[in-house]
Amino acid sequence: MRGAHGNAAPRYHTESDTRQPFNPLTMTPSASTSIEETLLGVYRRDADSRVEWWRVSVADRPQTWRLEHGIDASEGITGPVDMDLVVDEENLRAKLKKWRREGFVLVSDEVDSTQTSGSDERAAFMPALRRAAAAMAASRLERNARRIPARDSHGNRDAESEPRESVRIGQIDVPCGLRHALVPDINPAYLFSDRFDDIIEDIVENQRVMLIGHTGAGKTSLIEQVAARSMHGVLRSNMNGQTTVGDFVGFWTVKGGETIWVDGVLPSAMREGLWLIVDEIDFAEPSILAALTAVLEPRGRLVLKEKGNEVVAPHPSFRLFATANAVGAMSQFRHLYQGANLMNEAFLDRWRVYMLDYLSPADEADVLMKTLAPHMTRGLADTLAAIAADCRAAFAREDLSSAFSTRRLLDWAGLMLRTGDPERAAGPAIYAKVSPEDAALIRGIVRHHIALPDVGDGHDSQDQHDQRD
Repeated sequence: MRGAHGNAAPRYHTESDTRQPFNPLTMTPSASTSIEETLLGVYRRDADSRVEWWRVSVADRPQTWRLEHGIDASEGITGPVDMDLVVDEENLRAKLKKWRREGFVLVSDEVDSTQTSGSDERAAFMPALRRAAAAMAASRLERNARRIPARDSHGNRDAESEPRESVRIGQIDVPCGLRHALVPDINPAYLFSDRFDDIIEDIVENQRVMLIGHTGAGKTSLIEQVAARSMHGVLRSNMNGQTTVGDFVGFWTVKGGETIWVDGVLPSAMREGLWLIVDEIDFAEPSILAALTAVLEPRGRLVLKEKGNEVVAPHPSFRLFATANAVGAMSQFRHLYQGANLMNEAFLDRWRVYMLDYLSPADEADVLMKTLAPHMTRGLADTLAAIAADCRAAFAREDLSSAFSTRRLLDWAGLMLRTGDPERAAGPAIYAKVSPEDAALIRGIVRHHIALPDVGDGHDSQDQHDQRD
């Protein structure tokens, strides 16, 4: 029970100027009364010059309590423990009723420090975490306030600003790089949701980030759009089974009669301060993963053994990313991604691993409207997003063998606006890319959401559409 100002209510109450002990053994707790507030402590009874006691404390697992029993001839509250068990709330209350019948009385609501340390730490964790997070946020704000004025996501900048500046992406200020031919194009319709803030902050802190999720969930596009807005060049290396360690690290070749060394994508990105995305890392050769391992260490460097053990130190702007379909929490879907390799925990522990799911229907509808404005209406966008969600649910149930990406949805919607015909647009955008069985199922989902005209009724004729144009 709590006092009016949130403090713990006293264990004793005043009645006719007489202080009487509060005894939970004689009380039926209300639904709002917690065990932590009323029933923890030491219960004693005197028996033949001995003291028998039970001590109730919070156990390690949620909604469980520890009961310790002992018999002590001394004057202390408790002595050696001869019985130690863990019970749930129902069993605890049954025990309390039994103790009441046997004459036990709560004599102390203070469990000794050796027993309460675990419970106290458990209760103190979240308040301490909130304080630490607030302090970190304040420190970040103070640090940002000392920075040069940031440039916005549209590229507006102060003419007097120095090269060191930043751009606000979501709630995070990301330092900007220098103009580079490999900087991706900005997609103005891209939606940075709050769930991306931790990933973006890890990028700022130069953590190694791995994004896992189904095909088309937006793993690579997230990194590219952060890079686009902060003007960092991006290199991609797809582990498609054909990528060799020479492609990745480098190789010797003959050019003009001279033997020269050609850097692979990894040393190139490290030297030039580019962002390297290792796509589908769960398909990579073991030799490529071995080369990556040294770079994943804090301040890791790459040793080019084939080039006389030359050491490549990373540029301060270098960032390393990986994407995967069937790693960690996604390993349950490995059968959907034939050829994906198992990755051990020691390798995964060198990354910050984030699982990305598809956009929610509401967010995906917003993306449709922003991308295809002003022609895409809210009603159209909501229906198309619902179709995509149903297709993904069918993929998760393994009714469909192909995923339904946001990219595919946008392609279909754009072609649909151009043709005025969902079925005709679905031909090149969807049906031609999947098996006949998948196409039939997707067509059924589309017809569930859209009342398509019957073939031959004249309404879906492209000739009529062209005449209207």
